Amino acid sequence: MNAYCNLPLRAILGLAALACTLPGLAPAQETGTDAILAGTDEQPSHTISFGGDLWLGHDRVSGLPNGRDDFDRTRGRLRYGLTWLFAPSWEFVGSARLALGSDDNADNRRNNDNERSNDFGVDQVLVRWRASENASLQFGKAPLPLDLSPMLWDPDLRPGGIAFERSIALGDFDRLHLVAGYFAGLHLYSDDSRIGAAQVSWNWREGAPLRANASLSWLAFSNLDVLARQGLGRTNAIAAGAYRSDYRLLDLQFGGHAELGNWPIDLRIDLVRNFGADFARDGGRISLSAGDHRQPGGLEFGLALHRIQREAVLAAFNSDDWWFHSNMRGQLAWIAYGIDRTWSLRLSGFRELRDGLSEHTHRIRFDVNAGW
Repeated sequence: MNAYCNLPLRAILGLAALACTLPGLAPAQETGTDAILAGTDEQPSHTISFGGDLWLGHDRVSGLPNGRDDFDRTRGRLRYGLTWLFAPSWEFVGSARLALGSDDNADNRRNNDNERSNDFGVDQVLVRWRASENASLQFGKAPLPLDLSPMLWDPDLRPGGIAFERSIALGDFDRLHLVAGYFAGLHLYSDDSRIGAAQVSWNWREGAPLRANASLSWLAFSNLDVLARQGLGRTNAIAAGAYRSDYRLLDLQFGGHAELGNWPIDLRIDLVRNFGADFARDGGRISLSAGDHRQPGGLEFGLALHRIQREAVLAAFNSDDWWFHSNMRGQLAWIAYGIDRTWSLRLSGFRELRDGLSEHTHRIRFDVNAGW
């Protein structure tokens, strides 16, 4: 490895060492009232807790279009911050993000990345009002509060806006969940995009060994001119420097969970149609996994199949784990292992074919994840 790659790699290893020290530096909880003066049965008026996550990854990509050379890269990202319950119904979340990589930020566009490889900045700034146990209103920059598959949305993105959530019990074990919000996309390079989003989900026998869920979601994107001009149109159709289609997505998801002995089995099906396009507007995804790497010593095996037509989704915002974001079909297989409740490992293999090409693109990724 050349000297250029050695420096970021050493920095990434330093990032991992820093992350290991953070949980021990911060107290799990602080109270604003002297514990000696407070009654033993009295709940604290406010608390502060600290937490975050670390990701270290190496990937190799081969079979790229237009004769581009194969390449390898190593990257890392640390997100860490606090959650402050500053009043009985009010919560503040703030966190920072530090990213380091062996590649350069100038390559992020051509590598179809959703985040800069080398960066430091705000990850979340959020205020949430819990109107009741089943309703909340949030303002700020945070993960999108809808439950979407990687075909539609990258969970590492942090849009800014306002969202309302409401849960409604249906009997003893079923639940209806509603989410609606309006967001600024806050993608790379001075993005001006706006996103209106809503989702209704039905959870059947929630928490039971045999359970299922279904959700219907609506995403409407606007103000997309900057994305197209900045080269983030990717595999969507572009004409005269602008998107040819609008993006008004209707998404239907089904999920099922069962347990066979000590093996949890999860099946998820996702279907999307873009009602803002009049051609190549449908997509589908199915995934099946066995096991749970979130448990100490837990193994997980999984397989996912992807088919996304060119205009089915907005390629700037769905998962950058896949090299192509639309106009493609592909397969993903993975194996993951939970070392303990903090650390886990994952090995993934992607096989993708862009429409109109005959040679597949292959991607191998090895990820180390930690969460506190």
